[in-house]
Amino acid sequence: MVKRKILEEGREYSFRSYFELPYETDEILAEFDYSFIKQRLSLPTTTKHLNRLIQLKETIEDILPLVSLSSEMARRESLVSPVLLDIIRYCQCQLKFEYTLNVSSWLKGKLDYLVQSNQDLLVIEAKNDDMTRGFTQLAVELIAMSHVEEQNILYGAVTMGDVWRFGKLDRSQQTIFQDVNLFRVPDDLEDLIKVMVGILDGVEI
Repeated sequence: MVKRKILEEGREYSFRSYFELPYETDEILAEFDYSFIKQRLSLPTTTKHLNRLIQLKETIEDILPLVSLSSEMARRESLVSPVLLDIIRYCQCQLKFEYTLNVSSWLKGKLDYLVQSNQDLLVIEAKNDDMTRGFTQLAVELIAMSHVEEQNILYGAVTMGDVWRFGKLDRSQQTIFQDVNLFRVPDDLEDLIKVMVGILDGVEI
C-alpha cells in the first residue's frame, strides 16, 4: 500500500488537530509508522470487590434523566469524572486533568485525563460526539505517551460518558489496536470499571 503524505513539514499539530483532520485513522497513524487494527481485545480485568459500584450506578441512573448531555463539559462532569474518581479510590492512583504533553511539533497538547498507578497508566479522551475521530486523537496521544513511558503496552479509552471504547498501543508491533466492543453506561458499568482497575493494577491477561 502506498503511504500518503498528509502531515506538513514545518507545521505544528496539537492532539486536537487529529480530531479535526479529514483523514482516516490508519492514514494518520501511518505518519508515525504505526499500523491500525480493529479487533475484539482481551483486556485486563480485576477480581477486586467493587464496594462502591451499586452507589455509583444508582447515582448515574438518577441523574441521567435530569442532565442535558449536549456538551463535552456536561458529559465530563456528570458521567466521566464520577467514574474516574471511583477508579482512583480502588487503585490508589493519581488522576491528572488536562495533562500537558509536549513531545514534538506533531505530538503535543493536553490529555483530558491521565490516570497513573505504580503498575500502569490509562489515557482518557472525552468527546461530545464522533467516537471515530475521537479514537484517532486518542491513538496519537498514546503514541506521544510511548515516547515518555517505558511500557511496551499502553492503554487508553475514548468516551462520550455513556459509551466507552478501549484502545491499546503495542510498541513492539508498532500497532494501535481498537477494541470493537463498546461499554455502555450504566448497563456495562461493572465491566467497564473492572477493566480500568485491571489495567491500572497491572493484571496479567
